[in-house]
Amino acid sequence: MTPALSAPRRASRAEAIYARLRDDVFEFRLLPGSRVTESEIAQRYGVSRTPVREALLRLQTEGLVRGYFRSGWEVVPINFVRFDQLYELRKLIEVHAVRVLASSPPAAPARQGLEQLAARWMVDKAQRSSDAREVAGRDEEFHAGLVDAAGNPEMLRVHADVTDRIRIIRRLDFTYPHRVSSTYDEHAAILRAIQRRKPDNAEMLVRAHIERSQQETRKITLHRLHTVREEVATLTPGTD
Repeated sequence: MTPALSAPRRASRAEAIYARLRDDVFEFRLLPGSRVTESEIAQRYGVSRTPVREALLRLQTEGLVRGYFRSGWEVVPINFVRFDQLYELRKLIEVHAVRVLASSPPAAPARQGLEQLAARWMVDKAQRSSDAREVAGRDEEFHAGLVDAAGNPEMLRVHADVTDRIRIIRRLDFTYPHRVSSTYDEHAAILRAIQRRKPDNAEMLVRAHIERSQQETRKITLHRLHTVREEVATLTPGTD
């Protein structure tokens, strides 16, 4: 096999392992604070340690795992203080974005972006998606779309980094149907405030929306962790 063929194949394998490990972390199949080794993961997935190491290094740059010299890898524990700080930064960026958008008529590209958001979120209940994963992805696109439309590429870059770092808990906001419904209602209200040129109202709505999501994700995360740990304890021999 030539190097030209083997290199892409190794990259593809590492990408697949990365995706599976990331999903295991997000779904709490790998619990925060748990330790794993490259050999254990390689055996579980039936691959060599090389793509496993590449995947773990990538997850480490995202803050999901951390490596210890000769002591394996640890899934980074949930740190709510850190998440609160990230949510605060997210709020500052999005509040600025909606104030810019609601203060004056946006340029053509921004107007087109807002129209696309309205077409997705300002819809009848019958047209709303009930798929939690789909709504979670669309929710990220909505908030990124607001920041993008505000026209500051550096803010958009920082916002994308914050989004990536809070995703592990933020996506849990859509675990329950009422939270999906609330998200549609709140997004539509934010867009209406922008359309009506009401910056104070738009700021108030996006601030409340983010704070409500932050509170819900904290409660759901704690409940999910408690449930999973109880299940693990039940299945583990020798535990009470």
